[in-house]
Amino acid sequence: WYHPVHDHRRRVSEPSPWSTGPAGRCPRCGQGRLFDGFLRVASRCTSCGLDLSAQDSGDGPAAFVVLIVGFIVVGAALIVEVKYEWPVWLHLLVWLPLTVILCLAFLRPLKGLMIALQYRYRRHEFDAGG
Repeated sequence: WYHPVHDHRRRVSEPSPWSTGPAGRCPRCGQGRLFDGFLRVASRCTSCGLDLSAQDSGDGPAAFVVLIVGFIVVGAALIVEVKYEWPVWLHLLVWLPLTVILCLAFLRPLKGLMIALQYRYRRHEFDAGG
């Protein structure tokens, strides 16, 4: 009985999803680009030829981004409010742009990580083309 997830010999030669995913690299070879655009997944790895066309991370990365950025921004805004009592306009001026910047900064690496983890633990879907 062979299942790629349980084949530890094959895992040793593959790069870690924790390094390839956030870097936007192919989960199999670690060389090719995972994305064609900002968030659009490439159809195929240019280095090893892995078919990426049917792979999607769904809403998982967006949910994690909302939780992470929400924790950071709301926590920081509460601390600033308690310590310095900023007016509302200053809170909006600082925290709204920071929220947008952090969301954009976290979304692509988390989407890449999610796809790389799917490749590592659900490889049969990659091999089947979706």
